[in-house]
Amino acid sequence: MTTLAAPTASTTTVADEPLLRVTGLSVGYPSGPRRTLTPVVHDVSFDVSEGRTLGLVGESGSGKSTIGRAILGLAQPQSGSIRFAGREISRLSRRQRRPLAREIQVIFQDPYSSLNPAMQIQDILAEPLIAQGRSLRDARAHVRSLLDAVHLPSDAARRVPSEFSGGQRQRVAIARSLATDPRLIVCDEPVSGLDLKTQARVLDLLIELQQRTGVAFLFVSHDLSVIRHISHDVMVLLRGRTVEAGTVREVTENPRDDYVRRLFMSSPVSDPDEQARRRAALRELPPVIAPGG
Repeated sequence: MTTLAAPTASTTTVADEPLLRVTGLSVGYPSGPRRTLTPVVHDVSFDVSEGRTLGLVGESGSGKSTIGRAILGLAQPQSGSIRFAGREISRLSRRQRRPLAREIQVIFQDPYSSLNPAMQIQDILAEPLIAQGRSLRDARAHVRSLLDAVHLPSDAARRVPSEFSGGQRQRVAIARSLATDPRLIVCDEPVSGLDLKTQARVLDLLIELQQRTGVAFLFVSHDLSVIRHISHDVMVLLRGRTVEAGTVREVTENPRDDYVRRLFMSSPVSDPDEQARRRAALRELPPVIAPGG
């Protein structure tokens, strides 16, 4: 059986430069009758190194998913720089970005809508491989190793998404993201629609795959407990601005900002006594003041 390979660089990374470097990123979306740009992300900077996970965390509207979209080329930056493997990618055309699809992949939030309900799993997983020029026979052979990597049985290949649970569908989505041996995967709220036990299993799977392949993750979530479980580093966003950043231990064990404390206290836990304690502590915190506000 073929096995998953570690990502290989098609572009030589500049010495001492991380795999992904985002500097001074600002993004806005057109709104109103004159389609003027409404700022969503303001002057955000961070690095993601090979084999590491940066967690982007914040409430809905904080700009975290917009940052992921900018890296994927789905949102146009107003200003700033996005460098991947030593190359500026923030203003590439769609055609120029096409080769990057092999190296930068995405796992979407909703496994129910991100998988074509009419296609068998083997065809869903083979699709990106065929797009990269591999034969159908070779692609389907690789599908078996992908299913094995995410701990799904081989007979899953001939089934359709409706035959799987939410957690199993997200495993299929993870397998699809791994198909081209990427160097970076943007994970956009990939466990938010799952129950707590299934969340933990999917997070453990992602950690296992990272250890095996060396892939880097940019992990987007509104849940600081999820971020703490999977991330090496974390950046907390509020209304498009960074309020706190550091190692996951620094930010989750000794947060300096009251907003970060609120996020932690708002995270659901299975223990009702601990949940009650968190709610009581949450009521004691002062109101949040946004940076720049």
